Amino acid sequence: MRLSIIPLIFLGYILLEIAVFILVGDAIGVLPTLGLILLSGVVGVGLMRVQGFGVIARIRSEQAAGRVPGREVLHGFMILLAGILLLLPGFVTDVLGLLLFIPAVRDGAWNLLKNRLTVVTNVRGFRGRRAPADRVVDLDDADFHRTDQRAPDAKPGSSPWIRHEDPRD
Repeated sequence: MRLSIIPLIFLGYILLEIAVFILVGDAIGVLPTLGLILLSGVVGVGLMRVQGFGVIARIRSEQAAGRVPGREVLHGFMILLAGILLLLPGFVTDVLGLLLFIPAVRDGAWNLLKNRLTVVTNVRGFRGRRAPADRVVDLDDADFHRTDQRAPDAKPGSSPWIRHEDPRD
C-alpha cells in the first residue's frame, strides 16, 4: 500500500514544478527564468563547498575532543542534500535546498531525528586513540640527545645496523 503512493507523490512533485515554472516564466519571462535556474545551481555548489568545509572542520574537532560527531555528520548529509536539490532544475527544489542551508533548519531536523538515529564509530589503528597519561614520556632537549654509534672508520651516512661485507675477506 505504501509503495503505491510513491509514484503519485513523484508525479505530484513533477506537476508542481511545471506549474511553478509556468507561473515564474509568465511573470518574468523565459530567459530570466532559465537564468535563475542556472544561478541556483552555481549558488548551490558554492554554498555546499563553503558550508561543507566548515562541517568537516567541526567533525574533526569533535573527534579530536573524543566525542561522536553525530550532529555534524547529519549536518553534512543535509548540506550535501541541499546542494543536490539546488542543482536539480526547479524552483520547489531550490526553496527546499536553500532551507537546508540554514543552520537553524538543520538543527531542527537534528532535534527531530537524534532520538531515532544511532551513530556507530569505528576506530582503526592508532587514529583517534589517546595514550594514557602514565605512558607518556615527556623529554626536554637536555634529556634527549643523539650519539654517534658508528664505528670510527665508518663512512658518513652509513648505519651501524647494516652489516656490510668486507671485500678483503
